[in-house]
Amino acid sequence: MGQAFDLILRGARIVDGSGGASYVADIGLLADKIAAVGDLSGSTGASGDVALHGLAVAPGFIDVHTHDDRLLLTEPDMLPKLTQGVTTVVTGNCGISLAPMAPGSAIVPPLDLVVTPDWRRYACFADYLEDLDRHPAAVNSVALVGHTTLRIQAMSDFSRAADSVEVARMRGLFEDALRCGAWGLSSGTFYPPAAAAPTEEIIAVGEPLARYNGVFATHMRNESDLVMESLDETFRIGRELGVGVIISHHKLAGIPYHGQSTRTLQRIREAMRRQPVCLDCYPYHASSTMLRMDMVECSSRVLVAWSTPHPGLAGRLLSDIAAEWDCDLREAVARLTPAGAIYFLMDENDVRAILAFEGTMIGSDGLPHDSHPHPRLWGAFPRVIGHYARDVGLFSLETAVHKMSGMTAARLGLTDRGLIEPGYYADLVVFDPAVVDDTASFEAPVAPARGIHSVYVNGTLAMQDGRCLARGGRVLRRNRHAG
Repeated sequence: MGQAFDLILRGARIVDGSGGASYVADIGLLADKIAAVGDLSGSTGASGDVALHGLAVAPGFIDVHTHDDRLLLTEPDMLPKLTQGVTTVVTGNCGISLAPMAPGSAIVPPLDLVVTPDWRRYACFADYLEDLDRHPAAVNSVALVGHTTLRIQAMSDFSRAADSVEVARMRGLFEDALRCGAWGLSSGTFYPPAAAAPTEEIIAVGEPLARYNGVFATHMRNESDLVMESLDETFRIGRELGVGVIISHHKLAGIPYHGQSTRTLQRIREAMRRQPVCLDCYPYHASSTMLRMDMVECSSRVLVAWSTPHPGLAGRLLSDIAAEWDCDLREAVARLTPAGAIYFLMDENDVRAILAFEGTMIGSDGLPHDSHPHPRLWGAFPRVIGHYARDVGLFSLETAVHKMSGMTAARLGLTDRGLIEPGYYADLVVFDPAVVDDTASFEAPVAPARGIHSVYVNGTLAMQDGRCLARGGRVLRRNRHAG
């Protein structure tokens, strides 16, 4: 007599997240876990069987680089991610997190990409995680603490290094966050509020990381002319803290630096032999962040993503706006600011080399609150499978899925997600490998992916036919859900 399950997914191509060859099998779910994988023809599902012949099943994708801190609460259906097959998001990247952020705190760019005045409500990190517990989203969340956010809580003058009292304040807030379940620290020394922070400040603030087995993710100080020096700084921080390092959205920014991925990837490969280092990448040759003249100058074209003084100009080319205003680009930037932009400043060959690199995970880096967002918000993960794996042949489907699930779970220390194996949580995405692709474009960026059949989060059907059916996501606390 066969085993009894709550639900059986039958006859799908299993791409299990390990990078190994796919195979056809059934998956038996019991409560929120995968209970069995194999031939379950003699078994029954109390809630029924789902025939998936001709479709593929993979572990739910883990978006290792997001700015979804607030979106989890304001739009808990999380359709930009759920419709891509994403079941877990990592928040608090690039040094900016929604917490800890006391009422009245300064909101200096780029913090305004995540925080608005009425969301300065979590003076301690535990309050944020508890709010997520009380109001579950459709996907799981892993939260990092932003070094820039900590600076804003401890300092009033961001143009200098923190003194010993300010460092102690930041370190105390950070350890409190780790104690209640934060996953690690992120930095964003590329941005003005943290640019004056020396390496030693980040190491001092991050000192508690190793005790909590946390991770360090960084938007490096430089991704163009000083990229090699920035890599060395990143490796040093990881070594001195004794933790794993994630290089965020690795890229070569600016036409003069195109082709340099050969050098950077070799440097990263050498570092990986000495210490735990990995990186993430989004599958596009354009970036997006706050509107800055230095980035305009190294881009072939620039799209305005949002503008506070001129909201109606979102989605327009900066050059067209300047022409209409009869002014140069610098004046146009000044008149649009505060604003965000999409920058075409990378080389496609570099993007492909970085994507294919053995240590690269996938992160969308989507900015969900932009009026005209980068299409990566809705399309990054299906684009990796459809465009780069199937159409371009950059790597196999199995490798693509590994970069978006098993590899990411292992790098983060998620010991019970990211693979299709008995005992693992039933975070699953069902898709058609022949059809799956992104439909979001730079012209029309808000569009769900094609070919994503359904998504399960913690054993519950969360999305089908583009609709959120359940909000069963959980806050994954480092001190409870990782080894």
